[in-house]
Amino acid sequence: MQIALTLVSQNFIMFLLAGIGFLLFKAKKISPDGSKGIGNILIYVVLPGVIINGFMVERTKEHLVALLLSALLACIILVISILMSKLFFRNDPIAAFAAAFSNPGFFGVPLIIASLTEGAVFYIAAFIGFLNLMQWTYGISLMTGRQGKIKIGALVKAPFFISIIVGLLLFLTQCPLPVQVTNTLSYLAGLNAPLAMFLVGIYMAQTDLVGMFKKKQIYLACLVRLVLIPLLSVLVLLPVPMQFMEMKLAILIASACPVGSNIAIYAQLHEQDYPYAVEIVVVSTLFSIITIPVIIWIAM
Repeated sequence: MQIALTLVSQNFIMFLLAGIGFLLFKAKKISPDGSKGIGNILIYVVLPGVIINGFMVERTKEHLVALLLSALLACIILVISILMSKLFFRNDPIAAFAAAFSNPGFFGVPLIIASLTEGAVFYIAAFIGFLNLMQWTYGISLMTGRQGKIKIGALVKAPFFISIIVGLLLFLTQCPLPVQVTNTLSYLAGLNAPLAMFLVGIYMAQTDLVGMFKKKQIYLACLVRLVLIPLLSVLVLLPVPMQFMEMKLAILIASACPVGSNIAIYAQLHEQDYPYAVEIVVVSTLFSIITIPVIIWIAM
């Protein structure tokens, strides 16, 4: 129950941050082009910092086992998420993308740090990595309608891919980094929640806040993303021994997060229907104030 209450409090903080972004846009201090720039900063700078920072832990047998187990669980949950989204949204690629991919990097990390420990972020490093891999490949092809072979060259140049490789190498080799570098990574990771929620607020300011609540498809996407997939994740995590309780909770929080703001960022970058994507992000984020604590309470 304490974790659920902490999550409620942290969600409130996230919405205060979103409110700042909302007011900045309404006051014309940030333009649509400016929001696109923030999106680029998040994808190309902040997210890699979050991923690498998540791997900055001591290499122990327990951490190695946890990394492998968390990677396996992440794969299973993400495959289930994609299958469920395809089942419910065959003719709506934006909704399918939204339902399939949560927001563990920009939304989940602050919640996990607040409700568990900063070290628990390590347990979702693989989740964030695989999710971004699937977004960068399957997700973008789904959203743009361009089905085809994955461009390996583009994939290996992707910021999330490079950061995963760097993070793994640092974890496996335990190569010591200058304090200036580790502090820089910490500062970048610290930008994650404020910038991501500023962006959500900016998107909110550009949407019809009344009209979006009249779209039934958005409610269905939220139901799949916030309720169905997290409940299935609970079942996946049930067989995992209790000694990995912190890891189980971290992965569950990651899978229960609202629609990833990446969908709006990618939609804007690829000149797709990003207002619709934004509406799903906003509504799911609002509902997640209730659903995430409830899912955790059920799991506990």
